[in-house]
Amino acid sequence: MIIPIKPLIIKRSSFALSAITLAILPLYSAHADVFSYPQSPYSNSDFGGVGLMQMPTARMHHDGEFTLGTTLNKDYYHYWVSLQLLPWFETTIRYTQVPDTLYSSDTEFSGDTLYTDKGIDFKARLWKESYWLPEIAFGVRDFGGTGLFDGEYFVANKQFGPLDFTLGLGWGYLGQRGNISNPMCKLSDRFCADRDGFKGNGGGFDYERFFKGQSAIFGGVEYQTPFKPLQLKLEYDGNDYSEDFPVTRGKAMPQASPWNIGAVYQLTDWATANISYERGNTVTFGLSVNTNFNQLKASWLDNPAPALANKSSETYLTEKQWKALASDLDEIAGYSDPILFKDTENKSLTLIANQTKYRNRDEAQMRAGILINNYVNGINTFNVIESVDNQPIVEASFDNYQFKKVANYEYIGSEISDSRKTLAPRKPTGIKVADNSEDWNYGVAPTLKQSFGSAEGFYLFNVGLTASSDYWLTNNLTVGGSVYVNLYDNYDKFNFDTPTGDRTNNKRVRTLVRQYISDNPIRLDNLQLTWIDKLSDNLYGQAYGGYLETMYGGIGGEILYRPIESNWAIGADINYVKQRDPNSPFGFYKKENQGDYLVQTGTTVGNISVYYQPQWDWMPNTLLKVSAGRYLAEDNGITIDFSKQFDSGIIAGAFATKTDMSAEDYGEGSFTKGFYVSIPFDLMTVKPSTNRANISWLPLTRDGGQMLGRKYQLYDMTDSRSPWYTRKALSTN
Repeated sequence: MIIPIKPLIIKRSSFALSAITLAILPLYSAHADVFSYPQSPYSNSDFGGVGLMQMPTARMHHDGEFTLGTTLNKDYYHYWVSLQLLPWFETTIRYTQVPDTLYSSDTEFSGDTLYTDKGIDFKARLWKESYWLPEIAFGVRDFGGTGLFDGEYFVANKQFGPLDFTLGLGWGYLGQRGNISNPMCKLSDRFCADRDGFKGNGGGFDYERFFKGQSAIFGGVEYQTPFKPLQLKLEYDGNDYSEDFPVTRGKAMPQASPWNIGAVYQLTDWATANISYERGNTVTFGLSVNTNFNQLKASWLDNPAPALANKSSETYLTEKQWKALASDLDEIAGYSDPILFKDTENKSLTLIANQTKYRNRDEAQMRAGILINNYVNGINTFNVIESVDNQPIVEASFDNYQFKKVANYEYIGSEISDSRKTLAPRKPTGIKVADNSEDWNYGVAPTLKQSFGSAEGFYLFNVGLTASSDYWLTNNLTVGGSVYVNLYDNYDKFNFDTPTGDRTNNKRVRTLVRQYISDNPIRLDNLQLTWIDKLSDNLYGQAYGGYLETMYGGIGGEILYRPIESNWAIGADINYVKQRDPNSPFGFYKKENQGDYLVQTGTTVGNISVYYQPQWDWMPNTLLKVSAGRYLAEDNGITIDFSKQFDSGIIAGAFATKTDMSAEDYGEGSFTKGFYVSIPFDLMTVKPSTNRANISWLPLTRDGGQMLGRKYQLYDMTDSRSPWYTRKALSTN
């Protein structure tokens, strides 16, 4: 059968025509069942994310796959982190250093720090591979960067046994070869214009560059050898390297051949090495490690779950027995600071406590219900009111007759939810029979703060210990604080300065970080008086005053409306704050002009925030937070925070803040953005816990779009109303 193919206009290479023919023919005459072969593991490109070498593919890792890697050659050092955020959406964060090129010509400012480019990539699958049709994806490389590697592409993949073919169309860095006329020119002449050069500050989302300038066909094939750990790659490059950043700085990057070849070797299930020969003259080495956030499991040394002991007569407990029940509820079911109420008339028991052990509330409530029944007989209902910071958050009310049937597995498919109603917390009835709550709390925790890619040093960080304590004066009023002891930091390198009279008069609301951290090894981080209350069934509020964080003190308040089991909430906070003087342990700046720079001597800041947990199948287990308001540098704008939770409970998220401060005034980075990972403690320890370790990546420390740090966040505090941070149950080994 002869398939007519309309000729294409192709410049300087016949490869594009033959590659397109090779890709289209199988759509008409495939003879082998491609799914009868075991699927080869997908490997990463030099830039991070699934790909060949220089070019991407349409393939993606399994949902939740997290990969950390580096690729090195004589022209670029790439360091990248890639995460399969959703089954159809791949994200990559990358830092690239250029050898023999300094960050700036001022060695007193940046020393010997190499020029570092920050880039964000994403790839979205448009069509999943079927018997006849290829997998198709659209992606953007260096989204919001300086333009060193930015480009857009469409790419398709089709597998035939051990061979996986790639064919794509790229623009920008991926299309610099220009072997095909830009098809977007048929839509508008503006796409035919030359692509602009590198952006000075970087960080901006320059949509005007999309699909402009040169375009090129690229492609290749990946072969899974009979030797399972080894894969081979062949690639036709869409870039000719004539406009690469080192070339514009006078360094030669000749391309002897558009063909790149490479090999990938799977060292272990979690580590991969690769080597490639690119441009006909350049050897590139790579190494990556990986894990899957959906597949991580925990191994616990935990108290065994109690068995239900069926009793036939009513039980009367002594004061000592009530205290023993409260202690068991803490130790075995994880309900700390428990308070128990017994209502003889209604034959009910109410537990008020904070759940600090089990993220799986079914597990915690099952244990609590069994313990209650093993101690107390003759009750018709029992209620578990979960509290945080002495505030009732949510109530689970159980029909005890139905609960016993579930606990005894009396029918197939029994679930604890069969006996449970979830309510807004009610005032407990009856008399208090046990109270193991404490007014005094204290603790010590390690602290790490970090930023990447600064001119003064690629990695700036401080590590230390934070000792904290709180005393509850009443159920609604607490006084507490924390002291930070700095063990080590390298913020002495941070030389960022914005003198008064320069092109910007931004106040130094965050960039004085060196004075607060490196110059103060022991400091008072927080000391405040806080009032918190449940104002109505669905409304919570707080008011506070004192030293609110490392750099600021003042007064403020917050309210939050959050219905029970709702996937949305709305809140607002308002604060009047002043900047603390780093040269005084308790003082504040009195003068705005400090000679070489300006500081914040008093302003009102705050935000209106909306929280939404989408219920869409294509975006499972995600949280979107949008806040709009006023920031510490007196700029106004909006912050968008998006996060995804995986089956293990790990949360990965990103945020961006855009305000009315111009990119020129903001400086390098153009606007505030960052990334974070929240890891449940019980993935790293042998005991179940509801606590988390939070790790953040901040590309740069700048003064625009900076929020006030607050000790208590009502949305986090009310999490059990519609669980997010504790929504996932862990499987244990």
